[in-house]
This record gives sequence, C-alpha cells and structure tokens, in this order.
Amino acid sequence: MDNNQPLMRNIGPFALMLTGLGSIIGSGWLFGAWKAAKIAGPAALFAWLIGAVVILAIALTYAELGAMFPESGGMVRYSRYSHGSLVGFIAAWANWIAIVSVIPIEAEASIQYMSTWPYDWAHALFVDGTLSTSGLMLSALLVIGYFMLNYWGVKLFARANTAITLFKFAIPALTIAGLMIAGFHPGNFNLVEHGGFAPNGMSAVFTAVATSGIVFAFNGFQSPVNLAGEARDPGRSIPFAVVGSILLATVIYLLLQVAYIGALSPDQLAGGWHMVSFSSPFAELAIALGLNWLAIVLYFDAFLSPSGTGTTYMATTSRMIYAMERNRTLPAILGNVHPLYGVPRPAMWFNLAISFVFMFFFRGWDSLAAVISVATVISYLTGPISVMALRRSAPELHRPMRLRGLSLIAPFAFVCASLILYWARWPLTGQIIVLVVVALPVYFYYQAKDRWQGFGRDLKASWWLIGYLPAMALCSYIGSKEFGGLGLLPYGWDMLLVAAMSLAFYHWGVKAGWRTPYLAGERDEDVASMEGMPALSH
Repeated sequence: MDNNQPLMRNIGPFALMLTGLGSIIGSGWLFGAWKAAKIAGPAALFAWLIGAVVILAIALTYAELGAMFPESGGMVRYSRYSHGSLVGFIAAWANWIAIVSVIPIEAEASIQYMSTWPYDWAHALFVDGTLSTSGLMLSALLVIGYFMLNYWGVKLFARANTAITLFKFAIPALTIAGLMIAGFHPGNFNLVEHGGFAPNGMSAVFTAVATSGIVFAFNGFQSPVNLAGEARDPGRSIPFAVVGSILLATVIYLLLQVAYIGALSPDQLAGGWHMVSFSSPFAELAIALGLNWLAIVLYFDAFLSPSGTGTTYMATTSRMIYAMERNRTLPAILGNVHPLYGVPRPAMWFNLAISFVFMFFFRGWDSLAAVISVATVISYLTGPISVMALRRSAPELHRPMRLRGLSLIAPFAFVCASLILYWARWPLTGQIIVLVVVALPVYFYYQAKDRWQGFGRDLKASWWLIGYLPAMALCSYIGSKEFGGLGLLPYGWDMLLVAAMSLAFYHWGVKAGWRTPYLAGERDEDVASMEGMPALSH
C-alpha cells in the first residue's frame, strides 16, 4: 500500500467521545465498586470523586497535546517532542505497559464473572481468589479472539463500536436501577458497628484511588488522544471527547458505587467491609435479590464490555508499538504494516506474547488492576510537563486548542499523580518503578547503534525524571505505615513532602524541556509514514 496516502480524518466529536467511553467502560465497572468498598467502605464514593478530578486534570493536558499533534499512537511521542529521546522512551514504555496489560485483565474479568455460573466446571475456573489452569486457558482464548478481530477485521469491529458502546452504557444503568429498586439499605452508608462512613480513615480512601482499579477504570480517556490522527477537527473533537467521556463515566461509577453499597444485606456485611468477597460482584448481588434476569444480562455483558475494550486496546497498543519503532527505539520489524489489511502485525504478535506473560503472573482482576493503575499513573506524569515545556520552548507551534488556566492545571495534575503513586503503598510503588526502568538497556542498545548522536542533550533534559523516580520510591519506602512504609515520615507530613517534592520536580522538568529536532523533519517524515494506516473507527 502507499504509505504516503492521506489519513482519513472522518471521526466526529460524538463518535470520538463514544470511543473514549467505550474504552473506559470495560471491566472496571464490574469490579471497581466492590474493590473500592472493600478497602474504604462507603467512603469509596470520595475515592471515585478524587480519581475523576485527578484524571480530568491529567486528561486536559493530553487534550492540548493531542490537538497539537494529531497522530495515531501520539501518547508515546509527546515527551519525545518536548524532552528528547530518553524521556520519550521511558514515558512511552510506561504508557505501553499500562495499556498492553489491559488486554489480559479484560479477558480475566470475563472468566472470573463466568466462575459463578451454576455449574461445577464454571466454579473450578476461579478458586481462592485466583484463576485456575482452566480459567487461564479460557482467558488466553479470549485474548486470542481480540487478536484475531484486529488481525483481519478491525474495520468491521470499529463500525460496530458505537452500537456496542451504547449497549455497554445501558447495562450499568439497568444494574443501578435494578439494585436500587429491589433492595436498598440506606443505613449501610453509616454502620457504626463497622466503623461508620469511613471505617479505615482517609488513608484507605487514598489507597482505594490508587489500587482498587479507579485509575484503571478511567484509563480509556487515552483512546480519543491516540486516535487524534483520525479525528475530524481535532482542536474541538479531542477536548470534547476526553472531557465528555470522563464526566459521563464519573456519573456512572458514582451511581454504581451507591447501588452496590446499598444492595449489600446485613448478612453479607456481618464481618465488616473488608470481609465482603465476590467473584462476580453485581451478578451475585442480583441473584441474592432475586433479579435472575439482571444476573443473566450481567453475565452476558461480562463478555461484551471487557471484550470490546480488549479488542480496542489490542488495536491501540499495536499503534503504540508502531509509534515506538518510529521513535527508533525498537526493532524495525515491529513497524511493518501488512500491505492488504493495513495493520502492524508483528507489533500485534509482540503484544499478544506480553499479554500472556501478564496473565501468567497476575491471575485475578484485582491483582492486575493494582499493577495497571500504578503503571498508568507513571505513564501520565510526563503529559503535564511536556505540554508546559512546549509552550515555553516552542510557543509558535499551532495549537488548535489552547487551554486557559493550564499553568495551574498542569502542576496540579503532576502533584496529584505523584500522590496517587505514593498512595499505592510500598512495595507496589517500588516494583512498578523498577518495571518501568528495566527496559532502559533496550534504549541504550539503540543509542549505541546510532553512535550516541545527540545523547548528551537528551540526557541533560532527562535528569529531572531520573531523579524523580528513585526519590518517589524512597519516599514510599520510608513513608508512613498507613501507606506501607517504615513509618519514618508521620502520616499527613508524608503527603505534604511528596506534594512539595513533586512540585519542585515539575518546575525542573518544565525548564528542562527544549526545542528538540523531533519537532521538525523527523516528525514530518514519521507522521507521513504513519498516515498509511487505516482508521480504527468511523
């Protein structure tokens, strides 16, 4: 195919917003309310609100970047434009980890819900909080299904995306209405015998934001940004799609949390919030309330919603790998596009293999959701800094959308993302930071192949990030016991220190940005080659 043919910019703002909402409403709504309440009790409502505010602030910085650089897979390239190849590689790697791991978690969510079907073979799929061998095999088959839909039929799936998204929106609405009408206990929101509204204090609310899947549940806002290269009038479409999808999802998640808390019976709460255990939370609640019709609908949706998201992410991650290869930090074969189907098949095979690795090590929705949430937060860190650094180093660049108040929103977003990273608790914070930097030898290999051209300048622009990651790991390690640390930093003061430290790193990062050569000739060349890829949606 002709790699220089113009990209079909035919996704309107409403369709782009539905793409975002369709990516957001995956498995997060099926499990998030249960996990958040298990950690924070009824105060989980605050956790959803905090998560929504933080994600919205971060998303606004990416909305301006997406409108500036309307490219497919753009999320892995913005920091390269603002700070050079090293920061670009770390940001791209973190973003890819956060997104590619969504593919297996959607499959695991479907099988985990399936395990409460009234059959012995189904019960054997998920035992003692983990997927069994048979459960893992079925999850792997689902992932292969996502792969095959993109391998040949991405256009067919994309055309059905709007209908699927509307269906995915209707099922949570039915669940909310069904649970509230059939059995609602207002007293559950302040049970004195179980610690009241916030049984584990505000520290548990913060931890719920970081690890219960709340950040993960909002992660789909990236889809409109990654599809910016296929959007009609990106200056208007991208912010509308990003903000609209997050606000709609927030309303849905809050109502689901209210319905879940109110639907629990006194018997189910006998041991306290932390003892409430479900394999398929809303379906089991529906059965307990005699809503068998709702349970059947939920079991069906437990395949449709996650599978729709998994298939979409299989497409987006292949474009991310494609973009990273265009950054010249991955093997050239991963940038090969099939001449007939127009998809980067080697990148898809690579993502399929990595999906199996994540599935093998994390055999349950909640364990993998925590990992994805923290990796997602790290991947978001560079957005607020990149957008302000580019305003400083390249003010003349065309900005279809120039967000007012971004000089306040961007540092707020960076500080909040840093706090969420800290709230994830030690040792998870440190483990994910290691997972992010472990790929650096790949970067150095390609730098050596390129004879370290321009490396000194790129290194200078990256010292803020090189210092930030171990500083955050250290804070987590010596932080308060409420967040898994040694207790050397008292509770309250630890968060103040993280906020102050991250604000200092933010200003350092903005000043470290420079007018990189990737903004000029290389970007034009790479965008032209990427525009040979077909649209994901219509």
